[in-house]
Amino acid sequence: MSPNGKNRSSQFNASSNIYTIILAFAFAIVLATAAFVAYNCYFQYGTFFEIP
Repeated sequence: MSPNGKNRSSQFNASSNIYTIILAFAFAIVLATAAFVAYNCYFQYGTFFEIP
């Protein structure tokens, strides 16, 4: 544990890239769901998210 040793935080981890892909996929699903709900609201009710 010398202070001149390699810093582990500068190395890339393969698992962190997998988590990034999963996070991007989840964000895309949420975005697609919001677009689908907005599309259905507009074509069924004629407006976006109207409060009756």
